Amino acid sequence: MVRPSAERKILHADCDCFYAAVEMRDDPRLREVPLAIGGSRERRGVIATCNYPARAFGIHSAMPTARALRLCPQLVLLPGDFEKYREVSRQIQAIFHELTPLVEPLSLDEAFLDVSAVERFSGSATWMARWLKEECLARTGITVSVGAAPSKFLAKIASDWEKPDGLTVIAPARVDAFLRPLPVKKLHGVGPATGARLDALGITTCEQLREVPLERLVEEFGKFGRRLFELCRGIDERPVRVERERKSISVETTFARDLPDLAHCREALVPLCERLEERIARHGHPPLAGLVVKVRFDDFSLTTLESRGLAPCPESFARLLQQAWERGRRPVRLLGVGARLQPEAERRQLALEL
Repeated sequence: MVRPSAERKILHADCDCFYAAVEMRDDPRLREVPLAIGGSRERRGVIATCNYPARAFGIHSAMPTARALRLCPQLVLLPGDFEKYREVSRQIQAIFHELTPLVEPLSLDEAFLDVSAVERFSGSATWMARWLKEECLARTGITVSVGAAPSKFLAKIASDWEKPDGLTVIAPARVDAFLRPLPVKKLHGVGPATGARLDALGITTCEQLREVPLERLVEEFGKFGRRLFELCRGIDERPVRVERERKSISVETTFARDLPDLAHCREALVPLCERLEERIARHGHPPLAGLVVKVRFDDFSLTTLESRGLAPCPESFARLLQQAWERGRRPVRLLGVGARLQPEAERRQLALEL
């Protein structure tokens, strides 16, 4: 049963170290040892996720496997069973849909839920979050951290607040008190480059950010300046969108200082490729249809280059990067790499032909 409600109640549910959690569930001997899921050192792989004993050594997702093994030589490294992870994800998503049809999956292990109109549990988002956690653990053996808030960006911050196995509720009356001391680097969309620019302006908290006029923020950060103005005040009206077919997976970085030449761009490309590989792994290694490189030069001109038939490896992206850079031959302020996904209809047709 649902009821109309003017007050938005958004949950963000995030499985704790999902791939590693599934492996630990299936083999309890792995629970107390440093464990990571990722590619091999020999193939220049990266870590997709790791358990908390591994994180104690400084290991984290997107880290090159070779570095992870240097930090923790006794690390247990598994290649990952993504079909198994997808099945567990389907079970967890089914639980989400028992609560509300308004579910927006972000990856195999996390989703937003709009429970504003849910009548169960007397309409209490806190009780709904507890039910989700209990049901996911009982039915799948996986712990889920849940954040509840009036908006998506606050719910996502809340789910990460007390990990692992956390439950944090930011009630509407608490939003202002919660936001004022919040570091600006916690805001949705604030990456390392934007964080560094804010820090250079002496802005480290949302309370300090609120003191900056909208016009100044737009002058400094363009359209994102308005977004910063809104987020530090708790304004985020983005709706929870039900699942739609994902067309691509990508990562990008805007640099605090422009990259002066192609050599520096190639150097910056390596961590981008590692982040993309980790993100592709988080989505279960879907079939790819093409690769994309995006370059924004210091004069804000933008060029993208796409190619089909290339393997998603650093060498392929380096080849595309060189061609894209030749179009401007200027310092670069933003680099992005991505992969186009094979449309679901093409996958089904290929399966029928096989």
